Amino acid sequence: MNKPRVLVAMSGGVDSSVAAALLQEQGYQVRGVMLDLWQESEKCQADPENCPAAAAARVARQLGIEFELRDWKDEFRRRIVDDFTAAYARGRTPNPCVRCNPEIKFAALLQLAAEYGADYVASGHYVRRLSGDEVELHRGEPRKDQTYFLWRLKRQSLESILFPLGELTKAGVRRRAASLGLASASRAESQNVCFIPGGLRDFLAPRLESRPGPLVDLETGEVIGEHAGAAFYTVGQRKGLGLWKSHLERYVVEVRPESNEVVVGPRQAVMHGGLEAGELNLLTAKPGDEVEAVVRYRARPVRARVEELDESAGRLRLRFAEPQFAVTPGQSVALYRGTRLLGGAVIARVLPDQR
Repeated sequence: MNKPRVLVAMSGGVDSSVAAALLQEQGYQVRGVMLDLWQESEKCQADPENCPAAAAARVARQLGIEFELRDWKDEFRRRIVDDFTAAYARGRTPNPCVRCNPEIKFAALLQLAAEYGADYVASGHYVRRLSGDEVELHRGEPRKDQTYFLWRLKRQSLESILFPLGELTKAGVRRRAASLGLASASRAESQNVCFIPGGLRDFLAPRLESRPGPLVDLETGEVIGEHAGAAFYTVGQRKGLGLWKSHLERYVVEVRPESNEVVVGPRQAVMHGGLEAGELNLLTAKPGDEVEAVVRYRARPVRARVEELDESAGRLRLRFAEPQFAVTPGQSVALYRGTRLLGGAVIARVLPDQR
């Protein structure tokens, strides 16, 4: 009865299933919970046998642990879906998973853990957690590393969060699930944003007031084409500009929703020397002056110098050691030293290449 209690976020997939199984093997009292964030109940009514909640419940029965589905749709819609849509309306390109993980998933888990009297919460993220003078988060398997999505976690919450898959590969997780006979062993991974099963434009079109407008050439100021709606474009985009018959090689340089203009220019115009960012969150008290910056998920880390860091104001300014392509306002920049996640911020403005 003195075993520590842990609340595990279960999705019905192989990662969270193995995370629960591993914690049980390690002697924890495990309880599973799934958050109904976006039409999960409706999906289960339409296809009861194949919905994620049913899959998670089957694994829970196999492991002999308690499991329940909790409704978190209103909070998810307000804080994630509405924020996502509003960001595109402002000409920004947000990453909803970066905001959802700390503000919805782990916030809900920690709240429920207090309700259940659990000592820890856990998930199936591929993240290594190391304990020393302060808890550190480190990259997991390179092809599956998910630290980029966790820079918004609060430093004080790290003591209560476990990541059982940190030392494993995806192939190793599937092998472990198969050896345990878990129902999720061969379940396919979800590759899309959970609330956008189809295309982004199909999701945004009924939610935003959009109309065609001018494609403006950065170098000449001339209108060289027409776009389908400014909110549908993002910095660095080349496809879908309708310029394929032209000899011009053009990329989206800036989106101006207030004037309904999309500015395009040569590749050099989207090579950026640095960035300014807000909503800064640090996972260590000592980030240092030299860091490695990742400006989008799975982007290559680049050495960067911290020119300004004001934690109280939530501001950050970085200068890259080498220019980066299509640094995009609204996306996140995650900060690392080696494999360690130091924190991150939301990109507000790009700095030109000074070379």
